[in-house]
Amino acid sequence: IIAYYGNFYSTKMGVLGEYPEAQMLSMLAAEQRKWEAADPATPTVPAINYIAITAQSLPGRENRYMLRMPDTEIDKAVAIANKIPNGIVILDIQIGHSSLAYELPLLEKYLAMPNVHLGLDPEFHMIGGEVPGDVIGSFDAQDINYAAEYMANLVRKHDLPPKVLIVHRFTQRMVTNYQNIKPLPEVQIVIDMDGWGPPTLKLGTYRQFIVPEPVQFTGFKIFYKNDLKPPSQRLLTPGDLLKLTPQPMFIQYQ
Repeated sequence: IIAYYGNFYSTKMGVLGEYPEAQMLSMLAAEQRKWEAADPATPTVPAINYIAITAQSLPGRENRYMLRMPDTEIDKAVAIANKIPNGIVILDIQIGHSSLAYELPLLEKYLAMPNVHLGLDPEFHMIGGEVPGDVIGSFDAQDINYAAEYMANLVRKHDLPPKVLIVHRFTQRMVTNYQNIKPLPEVQIVIDMDGWGPPTLKLGTYRQFIVPEPVQFTGFKIFYKNDLKPPSQRLLTPGDLLKLTPQPMFIQYQ
């Protein structure tokens, strides 16, 4: 899966909001071609990875420190993905002080679509009353199992193909009790290395926090801008990432 990430309201949260749609889709197709050239035996699946809930530094009306995107914006993500051959949507959620039990039903009409999947961002799930962004948050295996079972129930109910569940991670504490995460036949779980920096730091983070605590599949995130901040001088390439063990099956570009 080659995913382009962001929010349509923001030019600073990723490529989805930074570039006009046609330019963004051209860039995504170019990344797909790079991966297909580096690994001809593995087909690529393009993904529109839309942040459907953004964490906030203020409590808001519900005191949940998060903001849900309107249906019109999620509809836009779905429409863009439907323009791409085999395109899928991943809805990322940063739930602040809210809960998966509260938020997932609000997205169910989208998650019940056959090509819409889910991403969890532990960084912005606050379990101690902190303000999102002040500290790094966390999800426990119990939370991830809840999301997986929720998605599995949708697969069974609507006779859907398997769902993909992305869990972002770049510290030990972001995912706790990983050994209790229970993969399901209906849900494919990806633990995604979500840190930014120079290549040596990113590869080290992958080996330190992703490789020792596998679940099913792994992912790797590339930041077009943050990964080039000094002292970094280049972005990691498909060739670099294909040398990793396990090989990441989900690649996210911000």
